[in-house]
Amino acid sequence: MRLVQISDAHLHAVIEARSRAGVPWRQFQQVLSAVKAEQPDIVIFTGDISQDESAASYSLAVQAMETLPCPWYWLPGNHDQLALMTAEHPLMGEVDVRPWRILLLNTQVEGKPFGKLGSEQLAKLQEQLEQDDRPTLIAMHHPPVDVGAVWMDAIGLQDRDAFWELISKYPQVNIILFGHVHQAYAEHHRLGENTIDVYGCPAMADQFLPGAEQFAIDEASRPGYRIVDLSWSELSGSEWQTWVERIE
Repeated sequence: MRLVQISDAHLHAVIEARSRAGVPWRQFQQVLSAVKAEQPDIVIFTGDISQDESAASYSLAVQAMETLPCPWYWLPGNHDQLALMTAEHPLMGEVDVRPWRILLLNTQVEGKPFGKLGSEQLAKLQEQLEQDDRPTLIAMHHPPVDVGAVWMDAIGLQDRDAFWELISKYPQVNIILFGHVHQAYAEHHRLGENTIDVYGCPAMADQFLPGAEQFAIDEASRPGYRIVDLSWSELSGSEWQTWVERIE
């Protein structure tokens, strides 16, 4: 099964509006065109759909996403307006892609750049993992790890310690995808005897400079997306391959 992750489109109601290093609507269309050519089975949009928090920006996004040849799901980022999102397209907490399952977590803290799961959502996550031991991929907006950029690490997932403590009890969690960082990222995160692969995704809009102490745009990099090919067999169990593609 082929999953494609897209993230951080930062759309405006006005399609000609510019960002720091491009035109978000144009970049969004270019990325979606490339994603369609990958023949995905599912697309996950990991937040920051809108920049101006307008109803029109979400309407534009949904109109474009509906041209995908597969089911798609989204979750909010720190820039998003949850009510406007759900008015256009529902939020799902779980997607069944047997033999895998995908859990979509909302890390948004309204009005804040950082993220948090909170005790209620962590309790629900524990319940979900207790009930089903199939190979699991978790998607969220905020990174649950430091990515090496001082300013970005300060606005990641604030209750990550509680998250990792919970996850450490459930070896069926194989992969975590996140957005927010506007750059490719990969880490093999050790939890006792288990290893979880943690991946960040390029933005559909501007890219951020890796390793920067302060906010900085990576003008040499291009918008992109992440491909995750998931498989499972009786002999080898869960397997996956993942890589990042960028538009020209």
